Amino acid sequence: MEERKGRRIIMFPVPFPGHFNPMIQLAGIFHHRGFSVSILHTSHNFPDPSRHPHFTFRAISHKKEGEGEDPPSRSETSGLDLVSFIRVLKQKYAEPFRETLAAEVGGGETVCCLVSDAIWGRSTEDAAKEVGLRRVVLRTGGAASFRAFAAFPLLRDKGYFSILDSRLDDPVIELPPLKVKDLPVIETNDPDELYRIITDMVEGVKSSSGVIWNTFEDLERDQLIDMSSNFHVPFFPIGPFHKHNNDLPPKTKKKDNETINWLDKQEPKSVVYASFGSLADVEEKEFLEIAWGLRNSKQSFLWVVRPGLVRGTEWLDSLPCGFMENVGDKGKIVKWANQLDVLAHPAVGVFWTHCGWNSTVESICEGVPMICTPCFTDQLVNARYIADVWRVGKVLERSMMNKGEIEKVVKSAMIVEGDGMRDRCLAFKEMADKSLGKNGSSSNYLDKLVRHALSFDS
Repeated sequence: MEERKGRRIIMFPVPFPGHFNPMIQLAGIFHHRGFSVSILHTSHNFPDPSRHPHFTFRAISHKKEGEGEDPPSRSETSGLDLVSFIRVLKQKYAEPFRETLAAEVGGGETVCCLVSDAIWGRSTEDAAKEVGLRRVVLRTGGAASFRAFAAFPLLRDKGYFSILDSRLDDPVIELPPLKVKDLPVIETNDPDELYRIITDMVEGVKSSSGVIWNTFEDLERDQLIDMSSNFHVPFFPIGPFHKHNNDLPPKTKKKDNETINWLDKQEPKSVVYASFGSLADVEEKEFLEIAWGLRNSKQSFLWVVRPGLVRGTEWLDSLPCGFMENVGDKGKIVKWANQLDVLAHPAVGVFWTHCGWNSTVESICEGVPMICTPCFTDQLVNARYIADVWRVGKVLERSMMNKGEIEKVVKSAMIVEGDGMRDRCLAFKEMADKSLGKNGSSSNYLDKLVRHALSFDS
């Protein structure tokens, strides 16, 4: 620990919760290993520094006098699709990031390296070189989905992105077990921009001094080996981040006693936990189908309905009058839940999820089977691997989201003993725990990562 005193790591997250949270967890891991951490952050979704007292935060603003306000945040605009929003972020913050990084490196402590989110692509590369910093990339998604992103030029040349809807179930021969409908795309008015963002992300990884993965070898060994042989940069699969037990002090964690108290009253493995992430939204019709499907399944359910989930409504405006009274103690709807605590609770039997990578890893690490309803990008790949490779979940596609199908899938997912799904979940849970133990793969990779970071200033 003493050798790292006075050594600092600068981190640059993308300001979406699914990207910011693992970056903060990684910051905690570095801090536990003796590094000080500075986090450069855009003005979008700016975190509360009081919840992270052992990190230094620096706000980056692209505004200059007379230029007006920052572009609207993702939660404040419905007219800007996600691809366009990422383009705006990258354009607006490239130069301000360069200036802020230069100012940060001029301090007293030795800065070992920059850790930037892979989505920033090569925009952080030149800025790091100018101040003599090595750049390590954090990939907040899984290795399987990144393998698909890396194949985009090949897939485009082969015409996969223009295949008719009638052939969406065709296999992607080059990327088994994916089907055409599993390719990690997103609905956008500018598909060429999506291609540019993904290409820049992949090239940024290739030109980096290393890649940190929130995954573990026993889960994605084949995918990591395949990419490592093609990318020729050091890989550090040190996940699952949230299981390192050294991130935020307990007093800074947000409490959710109301939800836990409700779960305490439920039978073991009796509750369907439903949550669809921080970016996805649904039409009012879909929302009602979910509500009636959960109710008709007669299973207890905990459903996170964040404000903004249902397009054009404030929160639960769309629920029929008397719906919750009819459900009674069998169901609970909340705006937010501490997902790690919920998944670890013995009452939770199944997780109905959008299959974002954080949710996927968290569910696997608690041995909880999943119902998979992916929305876009890597979620589509994750769902296929959950169902067909790791075999720890069932897919319920958005196109099939009617109350009858939801009722059927929820009921079948709660009866998982017969097909071995829960046993496979528990086996992966044990693998994850073992990877973080003494001489476990993630622990060993973390030791290598620390040595790697220290070597940059030697």
